[in-house]
Amino acid sequence: MSDIARSAVARVAAAPAARQAGAHVVASFGTDLFRALAKTDGNLACSPYSVAVALAMTRNGTRAATAVEMDDVLHSTSLADLNAGLNALTQHIAGLAHEGTRPDGHVATVTIEEANSLWGQRDVEWGRPFLDALAESYGAGMHQVDYVADAESARQAINAWTSDQAQARIPELLGLGILDDETRLVLVNAIFLKAPWSVRFLKHATQDEAFTRVDGSTVLVPMMAYDRQSRVAYANGDGWQAVDLPYDGAELAMAVVVPDAGRLDEVVNDFDADFWRRILDALEPTALALQMPRWVCRTQTSLKQLLSDLGMPTAFTDDADFSGMTHEPPLKISAVEHEAFVSVDEDGTEATAATAVVARRLSMVLSSVTLTIDRPFLFVLHDTETGTPLFIGRVSDPTVVP
Repeated sequence: MSDIARSAVARVAAAPAARQAGAHVVASFGTDLFRALAKTDGNLACSPYSVAVALAMTRNGTRAATAVEMDDVLHSTSLADLNAGLNALTQHIAGLAHEGTRPDGHVATVTIEEANSLWGQRDVEWGRPFLDALAESYGAGMHQVDYVADAESARQAINAWTSDQAQARIPELLGLGILDDETRLVLVNAIFLKAPWSVRFLKHATQDEAFTRVDGSTVLVPMMAYDRQSRVAYANGDGWQAVDLPYDGAELAMAVVVPDAGRLDEVVNDFDADFWRRILDALEPTALALQMPRWVCRTQTSLKQLLSDLGMPTAFTDDADFSGMTHEPPLKISAVEHEAFVSVDEDGTEATAATAVVARRLSMVLSSVTLTIDRPFLFVLHDTETGTPLFIGRVSDPTVVP
């Protein structure tokens, strides 16, 4: 069990003008994260949005070189701008949830649920400015637990909270051994999204078709067919095609980027924030005959080494400076755990992700197009106003069941 200590400071009202700064952080950091994760083979899903928010909360407790490195990795110009941007962006994203009635009488519900939490050692004196900043910009309170006496109970409590936020899709974010009696703080972000397509795929038209994997082998996959009477945002460029499929209300969409045969690695390596923006800018309404596989993708990953390689190594060493959180004991990050789940079918998409940062004591355009997605592809589930990538992934084999 845990007690919750909340700062008396209220969450700051969102400033719409700051949204784009938050979107820039997520897109720039997120595409860096995706490219690094994509160096391994197979299906991949991640939520750069979730990781960025968890790291931004952590950034509020850093000082000196630790802070500079985290700013660089997050593509942030200042802590004040980072907090204002993500505060505005996260409140904007939460506001996209809605329920409406379609012309055919069916109720369409877009569900978006996000929550942040801190899990701190109960006898540590946490810095008031740190707690205030997380309450103001991230709506996060501090759950008081006792890692020293019972780290396993704390782990179970954090996992239960995360599973609840993720609608049971992420039952165990923190595995055995990640927390111990030296742990002092865990910061968690969780996001759950479920949305129906604006135009659903035709269930009666789904049939098994060949899908060519990276190694040239083929496998039969359930291939969905989009309503041919619909006009869809489409773009193409050197080595790729892309289609942007809106969800109900058109405030969220999934962009599917299909590299030309043999050019998957090239497109992945080029996939930075500028490339993502070029794709969005090039999209034009097009009469499109589209076939796309159903798929389910789950990725569990530890990000400690990856984040160190991206440019923030000091946070994981005895030279870390988290004095903005507390002066006693001195802390460093011991783990950053991330899990993402994405399921796509004829009706829509369910996607959820969670990220935990663990701190411990120092040891001290065309007129008509046919697009059949029968080879590996990338996907970006994004907010259409700001282009913020909430989830990014790669599908190498839609038949793999996580």
